[in-house]
Amino acid sequence: MRFMLLLLALSLGAASPGPRYANPVIDHDFPDPAVIRSHDGFYYVYAPHSAGAGGKFRNIAAARSRDLVHWNELTDALPIKPTWASKAQDYWAPHVVTDRERYLLYFSAKPDAALTDDKQGLFLAVAVAVATADGPTGPFIDSGRPLQTGPGFDNIDPMAFNDPATGRHLVYRGWGSGLGPIKAQELAPNRLSFAFGSSPKPLLAPVKSKDTNEYRRLVEGAWVVRHDGYYYYLFASGDNCCGAAAHYCVFVARSPSAMGPFTIRPRPANLVVEGDYKSSDDVNTRRVMLLDSIEWKSGWPVLRGVHPSSGQRPAPVTQ
Repeated sequence: MRFMLLLLALSLGAASPGPRYANPVIDHDFPDPAVIRSHDGFYYVYAPHSAGAGGKFRNIAAARSRDLVHWNELTDALPIKPTWASKAQDYWAPHVVTDRERYLLYFSAKPDAALTDDKQGLFLAVAVAVATADGPTGPFIDSGRPLQTGPGFDNIDPMAFNDPATGRHLVYRGWGSGLGPIKAQELAPNRLSFAFGSSPKPLLAPVKSKDTNEYRRLVEGAWVVRHDGYYYYLFASGDNCCGAAAHYCVFVARSPSAMGPFTIRPRPANLVVEGDYKSSDDVNTRRVMLLDSIEWKSGWPVLRGVHPSSGQRPAPVTQ
């Protein structure tokens, strides 16, 4: 699960002295947001299964905006369930990329053949999959089979990345609920399957620690950017995201290669942001979408303050 905070100064101009905004920018359940800027000039954001503002359930939620602050919600981006996951109600952590000819939606779901353990009611498998569309609004059509299926939550939170240095197409995935690492694997040129002979490479493993300030007993929700033409920055989330015992953060590591090895930002300043956004709603039903800016200092991204902002803030200036 990606943290419910949208960190967007990575690709934006300086804050404007004029227009202002206040969090949240989408004020209902809209978790794990993934944003792209399309060729039509709009920003599009995608989120997992959820009910929209009007209460209608969507397999993959979507919204678009000109300014990253005011969002108009769209119809279901994945209106037809995959044949291999037709019984599933959970489609997690979508991410969309485009090559101008088409749009590719990477997501996770529970396959029909392995939904639960009859005795324990536990998930036996989760799959990473890809769907395609002609435009950013969809409808996205599943490719017909998962990219990969693995035990527990080993295959979740996919993030597709086109490496500008090598031209390779990669997928980052994995989370620590199964005590596993975040991994990366190369895609085939068509990006609908993994490259022949490729294998997942572990990049960032959870840390067994009783230190509540460690925040890496569970790692999930990878997001990678390249900054200043050299370092690759891997943002990830750690520990417990939700509920009364929420204890969560976004931390960052960097590497001169998209495939690592990644070095965690040194402590005690290893956190980008921490938070446990509270609401009176039921657990996991109101993970609102927040917007904050990032600054770069001494080769590392820094958020103003260690918690999501509240109150009026300068609106971003898009370029």
